[in-house]
Amino acid sequence: MTHYRISEAGRLLGVSDDTVRRWVDGGRLASSKDHAGRSVVAGAELAGLAQELAAAPQADPHASSARNRFVGLVTAITADTVMAQVDLQCGPFRVVSLMSAEAVRDLGLEVGSTAVAVVKATTVIVEKERPL
Repeated sequence: MTHYRISEAGRLLGVSDDTVRRWVDGGRLASSKDHAGRSVVAGAELAGLAQELAAAPQADPHASSARNRFVGLVTAITADTVMAQVDLQCGPFRVVSLMSAEAVRDLGLEVGSTAVAVVKATTVIVEKERPL
């Protein structure tokens, strides 16, 4: 079974190490010790919590069939007269969107503003590192 150190679990859930430790201390997340005596969380346990967190109701005034919504901070906008590239930092993930320059103006997007990346895709590719 796959196990993750507390810092890795935090990174995967998009929260701090301290938050994961509080969840372990509070009984929300089970942990054990690895061969080196470090606290680890079972991958299946972590996956269950990730699903629970994703299913938690969010205060969102928008109705949409898209389930992949990432709140982020606009970190860059590159635009010409017709098209624009908008970069969002959504937790540990960088999301890039290409849209019209007019849409950027209409939405009032600027570096430092918050926005939501809504992803609706027909193909999702999943990769996993191979052990060395």
